[in-house]
This record gives sequence, structure tokens and C-alpha cells, in this order.
Amino acid sequence: MKLSRALEDAFNAQITLEFQASLVYRQLSIELDLMDLSGISLWFRQQADEEIIHAHKFIDHVADRDNHPRIGAVQAPSAVVGSVLDAFEAAFAHEQKVSDSIRNLYRLAEAEGDLDSRPLLNWFLEEQIEEEATVSEIVGRVKMINDDGPGLLRLDEELGSRTTPTP
Repeated sequence: MKLSRALEDAFNAQITLEFQASLVYRQLSIELDLMDLSGISLWFRQQADEEIIHAHKFIDHVADRDNHPRIGAVQAPSAVVGSVLDAFEAAFAHEQKVSDSIRNLYRLAEAEGDLDSRPLLNWFLEEQIEEEATVSEIVGRVKMINDDGPGLLRLDEELGSRTTPTP
């Protein structure tokens, strides 16, 4: 079943937002690399890769529904940060923006009676709960650490040990 024009547009907007999220995380990775925190930088880089995977899930869904996936204009990230806390607070704010967008996409699909989008959107709703919880926990830990060098280095080592699939 083809997506309605409104749903196709909304899915394409989500595709664009996922690519933007990837660029935000890439910029945050650069910022942390410049702070000599290579483990946290790697965590952000892997998060950027995960956002590309998310974009492709939406692209595949739109294409599989016999519609035309399109990537819209992607804004360059302005995520220049002065601290680890700034970086994770920026990441958290962006995850909340993505979550809101997915919830709105779900609401539109429901209003249009599009049952075929439910499995994908349910997966993304669960994924966003996990994403927000993870980043929120890291924000809390960074706040506890404050500017404690050994604490930041320990967090850097821990986050650098993350392994995720690449796109």
C-alpha cells in the first residue's frame, strides 16, 4: 500500500532529520577529539553511524511502499561546545527533537489509518526511549564528575569501549 502524500512528505522529513542527527553527532565527535577525549569522541562517531542506519530504515520503508524517498536540505550543525557536559546536553536536546518528530509521524500515520507503518514506528518509539535514557544517564554522570580529570578520563575510557555496527 502506497503512503499518502502527507505521509511520504513526513517520512522524507524524518529521513532528513536522521541525517542531520548524524551530522550533529559527527560534529560533537570532532569537538571531543579536540579536547583529547578520544573515547567520548568515538562514542559520538558511533552514534553518528547509528543515525545513518536509522535514516536507511526510513528510506527502505518509503521505497518499499512504492514511494520516493528524498533527502531534504540538511543544516550544518552548530554544535561547537566548551565542555563534555555541553556536548551531551546538545546530544540530549537533539534526541528529544528526534523523539518528538517520530511521535508526530506516528500520530499522522494513525490519523491516516496507515497500519503498515506501525511496526517501523513502534521500533523507533522504543529506540528513542533507549536513546534518551542513555544520553540522560551520561549527562547525570558528567554532572557528578564535574571537572574531575580522573573521572572524565574514566568516562572517556568507558564510552570508548562501546561497539556498534557501522552503516
